[in-house]
Amino acid sequence: MNYIVFDDSSIRAILLPLTFVRPVSEIRFGIDTITEKWQDYLGDSVSFATQDYLQEKYPLILQSDNIFINGAVCPNPALLEAIQGLSSGQLLSLEGITLAYRAATLLKSPENFEVIEWEGTATIIRQLTDIFLLNGEQIKADFARITHGRTSQPITDRFTAVYNESQIFVEEGVNIKAATLNAEKGPIYLGKDVIIMEGAKIQGPFAILEGSVVNLDGKMRPNTTIGPGCKVGGEVSNVVIFGNSNKGHEGFMGNSVIAEWCNWGADTNNSNLKNDYSKVELWSYVTNRFENSGLQFAGLIMGDHSKCGINTMFNTGTVVGINCNIFGSDFQPKHIPSFAWGGSSGFKTYHLRKANQVARVVLERRGRVFEGIEENILKAVFEQTEAHRSAF
Repeated sequence: MNYIVFDDSSIRAILLPLTFVRPVSEIRFGIDTITEKWQDYLGDSVSFATQDYLQEKYPLILQSDNIFINGAVCPNPALLEAIQGLSSGQLLSLEGITLAYRAATLLKSPENFEVIEWEGTATIIRQLTDIFLLNGEQIKADFARITHGRTSQPITDRFTAVYNESQIFVEEGVNIKAATLNAEKGPIYLGKDVIIMEGAKIQGPFAILEGSVVNLDGKMRPNTTIGPGCKVGGEVSNVVIFGNSNKGHEGFMGNSVIAEWCNWGADTNNSNLKNDYSKVELWSYVTNRFENSGLQFAGLIMGDHSKCGINTMFNTGTVVGINCNIFGSDFQPKHIPSFAWGGSSGFKTYHLRKANQVARVVLERRGRVFEGIEENILKAVFEQTEAHRSAF
């Protein structure tokens, strides 16, 4: 069977700015991305039905018979069975959301489909905040799947304290020195070649992926995922970092989602709770205004390639677009449009040529190549977000 993960257009818009440069299913959620979860469950690769300007990087492979799966939906065994049991022309739905359908082409209208209402459960990313709110449960689910039938590498450092070791899984090449790993409230997953430096304290549920580092005395609180190729330090609580981003110094990051190729300067902090304990408002790319999240705890959403200088202060519920360069004293605005350069005293446009130069240097430092395909994606986003910078 040919499997395709598709972007639900309404959900994709809600998940901006994180979906400016990736399909919805490429969001990291738990240990894996949603794409990786489906590929593991299916035992097969998938292709993508996404925005036109992303298709060169994330190609679509159509055959005469295809199963299309909503990229915002996480798999589970019962849901997988139901999806694989679909016949051509059938559509699986939950509370008005299309979970999957079987067809020869992309769905334009459900009118000619037999709609089957799914009576089971499904984890769906419906809001930006779901990524950190539901992350702990996804770590637990991914941990059980990834480690099933496997044996962890031993923890041999005699100065490392371990609690509930059966819920700690260590891949090959991990280096741990004089750390504390507490899995009493949830599992801890340490990916291949991870480094846990002296004095680090980690509470599960927690996952850190291949090649990432927890710096000296880092405090990693529950429900946190650190993607591959990251360096983290200071205090991190209920955060998802997609990968290849750094928060290497002291400072607090909480109830937040950070995309790829981001960097936090030393002593940067984000607020995750308002002084008056009222509900947090977040910028919406759908309504172009701040909307009540209904949450008391919500920190920062930061899009790809965005960076901030030392001692930056982010307000509760701040949304930063992609390719922003932020610096200066005082609290930053709660919405910073993509390709913005400046800080609380004012912004100007971060021109595409300069942004590409920086992106190229950043990727080359990690042994990656900033190719024309990446330039084309950033150019498309720069043009799409021009109106967002009209106030500059």
